[in-house]
Amino acid sequence: MAAECERLAALTDAELAARLLAGTPTHEARDSAMLARWAEVSTGFGAELARSGAGLDDPPRVIERDGGLDRRLMARYRSRPVSTVELYVDALALGEELVVFLGWQAWFPPGSLRATALAHEEAHARLHDTAVRRALRHRLGHISLRLGRFRILGHVAGADEVAAHGYAGAAVGLGRTPILLTAALTGAVLALGED
Repeated sequence: MAAECERLAALTDAELAARLLAGTPTHEARDSAMLARWAEVSTGFGAELARSGAGLDDPPRVIERDGGLDRRLMARYRSRPVSTVELYVDALALGEELVVFLGWQAWFPPGSLRATALAHEEAHARLHDTAVRRALRHRLGHISLRLGRFRILGHVAGADEVAAHGYAGAAVGLGRTPILLTAALTGAVLALGED
């Protein structure tokens, strides 16, 4: 597991994001250069959104619970019926242990995972805003339909998740975006499940 995590750490955040996009349904046959560009754009968009300083008018309520390891989630945003972030304390605790085990404290300082998870889910809440979603779509420039001079920009599946990682990394001031830790934690949970 440690060797696999070190291989992940050798990749850039954009490379990890491109892998995430490549594993997303609808992207199986997409060109790797296009996925890499979308990953870079989405990560940058999220970071810019975090630096914009505009927060949520009505922050979501936060509920802490167990069960994240089974769901492979550290946190989850739900917009309905009430804007809510569910923090999975078991997954956060394992994430903190994994950071120490791998020696990644310079990238993910002790205690930063809770703030990172909250920032990540705040990004998802902000991406529910139509203008923000439209801005991401324009930045990505994925044309799904063209009729003469008219074009319709399409949704890029997974781009919101990549943007949320970029947002969280910038909002918390991490050395890496949490996409690295998410990939490592997924591997750790799968390895624990095999034991």
